[in-house]
Amino acid sequence: MFNYRKVLKYLLIPGLIMTVAGLIAEYMTKSGSILYVSLIVTGSIFLIIWLLSLLIVRRSFWQRRSSQAGTNALVSTLSLMIILGIINFLAVRYLTPIDLTENQLFTVSSQTQKIVKNINEPIKVWLFVKDPNPRDKDLLENYRRYNEKFEFEFIDPDTNLGLTKRFNVNSLGDVYLEYRDKKQLVQTLIQFNTQEPLSEIKLTNAIEKIQRNYIPTVYFLQGHGEYSLEESHDNSIFIAVNSLKNKGYNIEPLNLVTSSKIPDDADAIIIAGSQRKLFEQEVKALEIYSDQGGNLLLLLNPNIETGLETILEKWGVKLDNRVVIDSSGRGNLVGLGPVTPLINTYGNHPITKEFKNGISFYPLARPIDTIKVENVEATSLLIASEKMWAESNVESEEFTFDETQDIAGPFDLGVVLIRQIDPNKKQKPQLSPSSSQLDKDSPIPSQTEKQIDKKLPKKETKKTTFSFPKEIEIPSKPNSSSMITPSEGEKFSILSPYLNKTKVILVSNILDIQDNDYSSPLEKIETQNNDFLSEENHKKTILKSPETIESRLVIIGNSMFITNNLFNQQLNGDVFLNSVQWLVSQDDKLLSIRPKEAKNRRINLTTLQAGLLTFLTLVFFPLGGFIAGFMTWLRRR
Repeated sequence: MFNYRKVLKYLLIPGLIMTVAGLIAEYMTKSGSILYVSLIVTGSIFLIIWLLSLLIVRRSFWQRRSSQAGTNALVSTLSLMIILGIINFLAVRYLTPIDLTENQLFTVSSQTQKIVKNINEPIKVWLFVKDPNPRDKDLLENYRRYNEKFEFEFIDPDTNLGLTKRFNVNSLGDVYLEYRDKKQLVQTLIQFNTQEPLSEIKLTNAIEKIQRNYIPTVYFLQGHGEYSLEESHDNSIFIAVNSLKNKGYNIEPLNLVTSSKIPDDADAIIIAGSQRKLFEQEVKALEIYSDQGGNLLLLLNPNIETGLETILEKWGVKLDNRVVIDSSGRGNLVGLGPVTPLINTYGNHPITKEFKNGISFYPLARPIDTIKVENVEATSLLIASEKMWAESNVESEEFTFDETQDIAGPFDLGVVLIRQIDPNKKQKPQLSPSSSQLDKDSPIPSQTEKQIDKKLPKKETKKTTFSFPKEIEIPSKPNSSSMITPSEGEKFSILSPYLNKTKVILVSNILDIQDNDYSSPLEKIETQNNDFLSEENHKKTILKSPETIESRLVIIGNSMFITNNLFNQQLNGDVFLNSVQWLVSQDDKLLSIRPKEAKNRRINLTTLQAGLLTFLTLVFFPLGGFIAGFMTWLRRR
């Protein structure tokens, strides 16, 4: 007689196999095939019949202790799987990634976050590649997480010839950014048959650049021993200049001796590392530019006479020729001597707001002194710690704090100033009511009012001396006899053509000029045609001259921190780029820390080292393990 009970107990395994196989096949193909559906239905029927057989036919099965224990284990397992499934679903639906890499490689920088959050109109990235890189997709998903108006799409150029022609794609791997009617090449991912990852720096700079309504122009003063803008050696600022260009700035050199004028499109002028004194006519041209609302970034090394004192006097800034010494010893940990102060304390200002306790360093820096001036608002930017002092005896090979001549920290290495200028009123610096003893006893400029009450280093610091590093040379005080000065009777025009001759000039009171046929540079002129600009945003806004003019100044007592070998170290480049952007755009929203690229962790081995490593891993350690096991076997035997 046919025993159906024996058959029913064998339905479990084929039922599970058919159901699971059908579900997996349908999930992977999503084809709705009759075969897959049949497997799922048949398997489910087998499982239902098996369960019914246990409940009806074999009732004694549930009374066994083994059945109860097995059922409990099954229910516990299913419950655990359901809980894990719910957790996984919530994790995918509400993704909160945690980036544990050193440079936060899988988290977009705070600057990128701000720029993407400020996108007001749809912007799209087109990637013309055949095989998309998963890391590129993850990066773009991170961008989209901060703004739904950011879109991206991977395009196969072989199958979509229309888009390829529309963007004029020349190479496989081209990445284009589209915003309104503008299209901009961001990066070419495939170079020499090697595919590189999408760069966050290039993409963020492109997004910032394509949204601009005009191209800001920044001039670097030349002709006095300043750093080269083009050469790529360590003592040039090629990387800093190229970083500005990548962010959408137009960079031009400015030589006021050969041109005798400040261009009308100068959004900011940078003086970086002058080695010789400026001509008086150059200083006057810069002074008028500043008085008319121009913006200046001054990076001035110690013991260099620049001739800018008359300009700085209006701002209440005094240059101190002492050299900052860092006695904390932190510089020795990273291969820097005491003449390279490490700064991790910053003022409350948009330029440094995102820096927190990050480090920037400035070899051979000078303190910046400020005094109160009417209508000038000064804010500390870079603040020396209490373990630093300003050394007056810079010619000594060893440095010891002298409380009668040196300044104890904290004090400023960098200052940001905003000046409200009334064109009809002459401004004079007003000294602080209190005065420093250093003013009386030392010919070197004194501390500012906010620096007078600082604590001096403890007496034991007087005994501490620091050897001057031979690889860094302190510039000696310039010899007045060797200073270039204009010859008698030589005339320079100090009036710049950025002043429109149909209006009234807003003239600095230091000059006795009666001509009133010039206008303020705040009367914005119409820009020339530029293919980068869309037509509706082609013109700058024409502003009427206000009763007061706002001018901005950033001054830092060091210029070496932006040279090629130091620019990308720590926050040095961020200090420079944020300062320029604050001067030019006068918009604090996008000032932050730049994206960081992955560090190269590869180890370059010599032939001997590679051979030794191969021998240890393939011969020595395996053989040692075999011998140890054999000796253990012999001992037990």
